[in-house]
Amino acid sequence: MTYNDIPRHLAAVDCIIFGYDIIDKEIKLLLVRRNFEPAKGLWSLAGGFVMDDESLDEAASRILFNLTGLRNVFPEQSYTFGNRERDPGARVISTSYYALIKILDIDHSIGGNKDAEWFPISGLPQLIFDHDEMVRKALACLRRQVKINPVGFELLPEKFTMVQLQDLYEAIYQRKIDKRNFRKKIVSMKLLEKLDEKEKLTSKKGAFYYRFIKEEYENQKRNGFYFNLDIGK
Repeated sequence: MTYNDIPRHLAAVDCIIFGYDIIDKEIKLLLVRRNFEPAKGLWSLAGGFVMDDESLDEAASRILFNLTGLRNVFPEQSYTFGNRERDPGARVISTSYYALIKILDIDHSIGGNKDAEWFPISGLPQLIFDHDEMVRKALACLRRQVKINPVGFELLPEKFTMVQLQDLYEAIYQRKIDKRNFRKKIVSMKLLEKLDEKEKLTSKKGAFYYRFIKEEYENQKRNGFYFNLDIGK
């Protein structure tokens, strides 16, 4: 038996691009309107086939850059989908990747695409094929990651309020979080610096700004510290 005797299938990647909208306080998903058959005109994840000269990771980075204009984003591999009937056009085995970015970071002059649109994850349109399953699995991966890694701070401005931080985690988990327990947990890790400055646009009293101390996190991590923001039910 040789490789020539083995059936060949198409390899693809699909990118689940989550974006945090700090204004709307929502996690959104970037979708594209499919411009070819099958399922032409329907909403789809950003995807494409793997070229001969690239790896899966390189294909995912290329697709993400072509759509968003961002180069410094490294999507995480989520899951491989190989159901024989998943794509009516051909036998396509697709590996999904997910990334979480600040929506305001996107350079629309590079990544602008009139057929691309952000949708809140609480109100997604019907997606093609098994893309809804891809989104569910990626969202589960994302929620696990934010429990054990301080990735959430990358989605906020350099200085932020506790309210803004809690808004972010509530958007990711799609539910309300107990305010007192959340603040107690995050303060106990001693990774935030309280600034002598208040945000006064949303209240007369104002809320103090904080800053994530990345150097302290790296130092504690080297000494065996594990980030754990399990907020419970």
